[in-house]
Amino acid sequence: MQLSDVPDLAHTRPRPVHWLATAAAMAAVVALAGLLQPDAAKASQSGTGAHGAAAGDRAPLPAPDPSGVDFPLECGGAAQVVTARAAGDLDGDGSPETAAVVRCAAGSGTPPSGVYVLSATAKSGPRVVATLVDPQDKKSVGDDFAIRDGAVLATLLGYSGPEVPSCCPDEEQRLSWRWENGAFVRSERPAAQSV
Repeated sequence: MQLSDVPDLAHTRPRPVHWLATAAAMAAVVALAGLLQPDAAKASQSGTGAHGAAAGDRAPLPAPDPSGVDFPLECGGAAQVVTARAAGDLDGDGSPETAAVVRCAAGSGTPPSGVYVLSATAKSGPRVVATLVDPQDKKSVGDDFAIRDGAVLATLLGYSGPEVPSCCPDEEQRLSWRWENGAFVRSERPAAQSV
């Protein structure tokens, strides 16, 4: 008969106290797992139209404030100026977005403007989610800037050539942007009717 080099492990035989300790440990793990569960998922149907209900029964967030937002506008050291803003639900989720007209602060002349859409969540502040008019297009925005019926409306003013004085734009485009299939779709609006 060969003797084992390992000492007798009689203390490793399970006894009722071991089973109770194991059951208590498993109950603690299950209870802890229950406490660490993520929040319940909230599904919402994002409507394709301009109007929809907010997800669940939570109140919609206020429209994002464009002040303090760093817009993708290169001003060469000059400040960025928000010259117009409008708020409304553009994507049909029940919470308003903000459309902002932004340009560089200039001592004189008419610097080009950009038109940006801002969104915000409960966890993050306002952020730019779309650029509707890029300042590189060298357009300025007329006084009729607004959000109506889920669309951003603006009149863009531009120049037919470099000889046109910057005080007096000679081109005008009446445009609208509407959220469709996950993107803003630009379209022409009819010319204003004079009375």
